[in-house]
Amino acid sequence: MSTGSGAASAPAPTTPTTPGRTRRSSMFSSLSIRNYRLFFIGQVISNTGTWMQRIAQDWLVLSLTGSSAAVGITTALQFLPMLLFGLYGGVLVDRLPKRPTLLVTQASMALTGLALAALTLTGHVQVWHVYLAAFTVGLATVVDNPARQSFVSEMVGPGQLQNAVSLNSANFQSARLIGPAVAGLLITGVGTGWAFLFNGLSFVAPIAGLLLMRARELHVVERAPRGKGQLREGLRYVAGRPELIWPIVLVGFIGTFGFNFPVWLSAYAEDVFHGGAGTYSLFNTLMAVGSLVGALLAARRGTARLRILIAAAVAFGALEIVAALAPSYWLFALLMIPIGSFGLTVNVTANTAVQMGTDPAMRGRVMALFMMVFMGGTPLGAPVVGWVTDTYGPRIGFALGGAVAGAAAVTVGLILARVGGLRLSMGWNHGHPRVRFVPREQELATAA
Repeated sequence: MSTGSGAASAPAPTTPTTPGRTRRSSMFSSLSIRNYRLFFIGQVISNTGTWMQRIAQDWLVLSLTGSSAAVGITTALQFLPMLLFGLYGGVLVDRLPKRPTLLVTQASMALTGLALAALTLTGHVQVWHVYLAAFTVGLATVVDNPARQSFVSEMVGPGQLQNAVSLNSANFQSARLIGPAVAGLLITGVGTGWAFLFNGLSFVAPIAGLLLMRARELHVVERAPRGKGQLREGLRYVAGRPELIWPIVLVGFIGTFGFNFPVWLSAYAEDVFHGGAGTYSLFNTLMAVGSLVGALLAARRGTARLRILIAAAVAFGALEIVAALAPSYWLFALLMIPIGSFGLTVNVTANTAVQMGTDPAMRGRVMALFMMVFMGGTPLGAPVVGWVTDTYGPRIGFALGGAVAGAAAVTVGLILARVGGLRLSMGWNHGHPRVRFVPREQELATAA
């Protein structure tokens, strides 16, 4: 692996329409890099444990309290730290070396899982223990999330970043399919405590992977020095770059209004198709399958163009509206696959485009803002979407989410086109309508 000075330099300037253009790569090309391969294997095991803990945690709270509101409080406590402290976590990540930082955050989450396992298996667990554990994991995530996002570029370099980010998403979606199934078997067979124990022990894999990495093969990135005003500096940096701020705005709208699937899918399963937990599980499984396919296709594509982001976001919103109006159970269920695929494409493409367009010294702060907007938006939007769904029905609620996502995609696309000096061109090509963006000069020349 090359470790020359180019690895530490800022990314080359790019236009708003084509940031981070990279060569087309094979689907698993970044796994040829030893450090990333160790990281990937560790995350496969750890992500499976994380999904197991999520399922066991919610089930335990419901068992202890009999209250769905208590389950909601647990989820809110896990996301609240990212919403409150996410930007400060990004400042810390830019100052600190990524690998030692990840060793600390992963170890803290491992200890949380083991503590919950000990309390549950000994019969001493109370609901406040689970609340505290959820909040503690959330605090660790404030630093862990931007550190992991930024560390990927140090492991693989800019040429393989799109592929590695996509494989990370595929990794997460695979765990989303496997983890809940294994957790269900453990909870039914031997109890929730064993799922917590598996999660705590699963962190041995990523910690071992981090320790086995070869530091000389990492792409060295200069860390930001300690100083005042670094949070404001990060916000000004993003605000002054359209190729960063507008994808983050788009992801914020889609995360807040378009990703409230627990609200919609549970309502469709219960009220529209009169099913039960099995129906809800099927919808989520099909969406996870679509997300996995979308991640693998993004890994193969090897590019992070903003036009792909906008097109995927428009398709995502349109498919949500179509699904909202689907008359039959199986049509609705099958539509979960492309919705999952396009939703994942939006996330991966925005993530990679933002990382590729960011100076390495600012990447922690920028990715913290990205994750805060994306993850923090859902808890804020869920009550609004839930109220609309309860008041006007699941179909209206789902369609509204799709309409907001689609409108945000079109608006951001037009803004980026204007910033990039492009114009919308409409015409006919061999008898078929053609809509595309072209440089203003080309459009004026054609009109002349």
